[in-house]
Amino acid sequence: MSAIWLEGLLWFSALGCGVLAGLFFAFSAFIMRALDRLPPAAGIAAMNAINEAILRSLFMPLFLGTTLSAVALAVIGILQWEQPGPVAMFSGGVIHVVGMFACTMFIEVPQNNALQRVDADSAAALPVWQRYLVRWTMWNHLRTLSCVAACALFVAALVARA
Repeated sequence: MSAIWLEGLLWFSALGCGVLAGLFFAFSAFIMRALDRLPPAAGIAAMNAINEAILRSLFMPLFLGTTLSAVALAVIGILQWEQPGPVAMFSGGVIHVVGMFACTMFIEVPQNNALQRVDADSAAALPVWQRYLVRWTMWNHLRTLSCVAACALFVAALVARA
């Protein structure tokens, strides 16, 4: 892989992870707290609306693109072990794929799907919503930290290669 392509991939990954970290941080810092202040039916409806809208937004290409670039950088880090920055590339790629992508697909998405199935106006909705707020936010903290760490590692790889 040429140095220019690798540098571009590192920049895309670093910036993409930074944007994702900011989005996830917003949810952890105040969006979930604001939803918790709403009546449960309204909070559930709002979160379900967010989950539907995000699938048809620019989030998806960034989510998938950074995941693919993180996988590529992890592999490149292994293949170019003698070049500058491979540990940072490999580590950033693995942290991003496991901490952001796998967490989203195997923990957050199933929780979102379960919330979608809840009758928001039923008495059973309150405990489901309260449990969702705690668990979803806890795992979102991991996604936030993973994106921050991956961003920093990709920047470190860029610095090492400069």
